Order: sequence, then structure tokens, then C-alpha cells
Amino acid sequence: MNRRTGARPLLIGLAVLLTAILVVAPLVFIFVQALSQGWAVYAKNILDPLTLHAIWLTAAVAVVVVPATVAFGIAASWALAKFSFPGRGVLATLIEIPFSVSPIIAGICYLLLYGRQGLLGGWLAEHDIAILFALPGIILVTMFVTAPFVVREVLPLMRAQGSDQEQAAVTLGASGWQLFRRVTLPNIRWALLYGAVLATARAVGEFGGVAVVSGNVRGQTNTLPLHVELLFNDLNAVGAFAAATTLTLIALVALVVKAVLEGRR
Repeated sequence: MNRRTGARPLLIGLAVLLTAILVVAPLVFIFVQALSQGWAVYAKNILDPLTLHAIWLTAAVAVVVVPATVAFGIAASWALAKFSFPGRGVLATLIEIPFSVSPIIAGICYLLLYGRQGLLGGWLAEHDIAILFALPGIILVTMFVTAPFVVREVLPLMRAQGSDQEQAAVTLGASGWQLFRRVTLPNIRWALLYGAVLATARAVGEFGGVAVVSGNVRGQTNTLPLHVELLFNDLNAVGAFAAATTLTLIALVALVVKAVLEGRR
């Protein structure tokens, strides 16, 4: 008993120390470096047109990707939890692929598919359709990396709840939309929001896959994570840290919302 009592504060202290070293110190360092030359320089870097465009583009991608990810997550979870069909296990495995494949590999796959020398590149060029090195390519690769998040949160909950309530609602004459809005959605709303928050954080911070398909064109296809790298390459460390504070604040907000939703669940 004494050993357990003595080990508890030791483990807590170790966890706090590691958290301070690995998480808190880097976050503090980002803001210290961003403000190292004063608020005026910080504001100037944040309000730079290229930085503002990177922020706008990142937000636009998230606005498109997250609702699509939520819709896909609901549909896939409902199909896997409520129905039996051939290929059900294959579908569940395919949904998990983005967690096991590097985003850079995903970007290369899109490059080989939609690039000028790719499988569909010639047809796209003939019809003047730009996917790579444009907004559609960024959205596609971001959707790929965020696809599993909502499913991972909603599917276990749907499986645990079973289908008794849905069957009762159908027996009472509920339509498909009424079934979803009044029975299914209220039961999964907190898990759904939790998955949406995780997907948002992932979409905003995606770097590898976007770097492959975007072309890193300043003021056009440069998302915020890519813009931070370009500022570092330009030896503008203060500007890079200033841009990084935006990503940091988004991450902190996501963590707070995540903690609140965990309590709700």
C-alpha cells in the first residue's frame, strides 16, 4: 500500500514534467519568438497579404472538408452499424487506410492520378479542369486524411446502441428523415461533434499531402502550414512564428472543445 501511495505522486510529477517539456515549453516558445520584436511587428506579419491569404485558404478548405467528412462519417457508420452486406469488413478496413498510409503517399497517389502524366491527366487537360496545384486538389487530399475521424467516434456508439429504437420508430410510421433527426442524431450528437472537432484540427494542420498537390504557390495554393515553412526558408523567423501562433490558437481551441465534449460524452 505504501509503495502504491509513494508511486502515485511520482508518476503524476513525471507526467506533469514531461507535459511541460514536450507540450507547454514549445507553445510558450512559439509566442515568445513571435512577439520578440514587439506587437507592431507581430501585427505586421499577421496582416501581411500572403499570410492573410494562407489563413483564408486554410479556413476555406476546412469549411468544405469538415461538413463532407461529417456526412461521410454518418453514412459510413450507419451502414456498418445497422446493416449487414457483402464487403462490410472491406469497407471498414478501407476507412482506416488514412491512418496507416502517410499523407505524402496519398498526395503522390493523387499526383499519379490527376497529374498531367497521370491516369486522368490528359482528359482533365483537354477539358481545362485543374485539380492539382489548385484548390480542388488541396480539398481532396485533406478529405482523404480526415475521413476516418468521425467514423471512429460515431461507429462504436451506434454499435453499442443497437437498432431497437430505429425499428420502433419505423413501426410507428416514422420516415427516413424523421428517423435520423429524432432518433439517430440525438443519440450520436456528442460523438459526432467530437469527431468534427478532431477532423477540423487535422484539416487545418495538414502539411504532407497538401505540400505534394498544392504546388506551394504564394498567394494562390499556399495553406497556413506551408506558409510557415516558406517563411522559415526566407529566413523570416519572426514572421514564421507569428503565422504559427494562428495554428497554435486553433489547436488550443480544439483541445478545449475536445475536453468539453469528452465530458459531455
